Amino acid sequence: MIKGNPLPQADLPDSPHARQLKAGFPWLNFVPELEAEYRQTVLEEHLPSIRVNLGLVILAIGMVSALRFSTGTSMSVIPVVLRLLVVVPLTLLCFAVTFSARRHRFYRPLSLLTALVGGGCVLTIQVIAESGGASMVVPRLELYAIAVYFMIGLMFYQALALNLLVALAYLAAGTVFKLPAREFAFGMISVVTANGFCASVAYISEKTSRLRFLEANLLRELVARDGLTGIQNRRMFDHHIQRAWNQAVRDAQRVAVLLVDIDCFKDYNDRYGHQAGDECLRAVAVSLSQCARRPMDFVARYGGEEFAVILYEATREYVAEVLTRIQRSIAELNIPHEASRVASRLTVSIGAAFVLPGANRTYDGLIQLADEALYSAKEQGRNRVVVLEAEYHTLRTGRFERRGVQRSA
Repeated sequence: MIKGNPLPQADLPDSPHARQLKAGFPWLNFVPELEAEYRQTVLEEHLPSIRVNLGLVILAIGMVSALRFSTGTSMSVIPVVLRLLVVVPLTLLCFAVTFSARRHRFYRPLSLLTALVGGGCVLTIQVIAESGGASMVVPRLELYAIAVYFMIGLMFYQALALNLLVALAYLAAGTVFKLPAREFAFGMISVVTANGFCASVAYISEKTSRLRFLEANLLRELVARDGLTGIQNRRMFDHHIQRAWNQAVRDAQRVAVLLVDIDCFKDYNDRYGHQAGDECLRAVAVSLSQCARRPMDFVARYGGEEFAVILYEATREYVAEVLTRIQRSIAELNIPHEASRVASRLTVSIGAAFVLPGANRTYDGLIQLADEALYSAKEQGRNRVVVLEAEYHTLRTGRFERRGVQRSA
C-alpha cells in the first residue's frame, strides 16, 4: 500500500485512479464512473458480512418476539406488527437480493428503503414504549444507528442522513406527544452520542476504504504499465475490456474499441534505427493518452506498433471526436518518415468498432470487429479510419483468423 502517496507526482500514471488520488476526496465522493466501480467493489468485498448481519437482524427480532411471548410480557399489537410484518420481510428481501446477479443495481436502493422504513418502525416502537412508561432496557435507536452505519453496507452519507432524519423525528415526537421528560432527555442524549461516535468512526472507515481502493488499483496499474511507453499493457487491456463490457451490459451503454497501428513501422525502424523507433512509440503513446481522457477511457499498447483505445458510453459523436483528435495529434507530432509508402510524415491507420453489448454476446466479437476495421483501413491504403458497427450483429467469432497472418506492419 502506498501510505500517504509517497511516489513523486510525475511517477504516477495518467489514469482515473491516479487523478482521483491527486485531487483527493474530502467529501467521500469520486467521479461518477469511479464511484460506481468503488461501490460495486465494496459491496462484493463486504457481501459475506452483510449476509451474516442481515441474518442476525432477523434472528434478533425473532428471539425478542419469542422471548416476550414465552414470558407473557404484555405487548402492544403495533410493535409486533411492525417487527414481524414489516421489518422482517424487508430484511429477508434484502438478504435474497444479495444472491441475485443484479445485486449491484438493486441491493443499495432496497437496503436504503429498508433502513428508512426500519427507522420509522424503531422510532414508533420507541415512542409507544416511552408513552407507556416502559423502561428502556433495549437501546433501540442506538442499536439502529450501529446497524445503519456498519452492518448493511450503506455509504457514510446515506447512513448519516437516515440517522439524522430519525433523530429529528424523535425530537418532534417527544415534543408533540409530550413524552416523559426524564426518559426523553436520556433518549435524546443517547441518540446524539451514539450518532456522533458512529459517524466519526464510519467517516474514517470509509475514507480509509476509498484510499485503499485507489491505491490498490494504482498499484495494479503501475505493475501493468508497458515498460517502453509507460501506458497500460495488453494484460490490462484484457482486464479493462472485460470489466467495461460487463458494466455496459448492466447499464445498457455502448462500448467502442479503437485499434491504432503505426503505418510502415518496420520501415521506420530500418531507416532510423530501433532507438528512434522506441522514441516514436513513446510519442504516439503520449499522444493517444491525451486524446481519450474521460474517466472510463482507456489506452494501452496492444502489441508491437499497435495501440488500443477503449471508450465507455461511446456515442457516435464521441467516437468521431476521439478519432479526429487522434489524427490531428499524430499529424502535430510531425515525425519524419521518409521510408513510408504512405506519406513523408508518420501516419496511423485506425480501425474502430462500437456496439451496444448484448447479454448473449462477448467482447471478443467487439475486438474482432475493430480488427476487421483496421485491416480494412490498411487494405484501402493506410493513413485512414474505418468504423464498423452494424456488422457486429452478424459477426461470427473466428471469421477473420487468416488475417492475423496476412496483416503487415
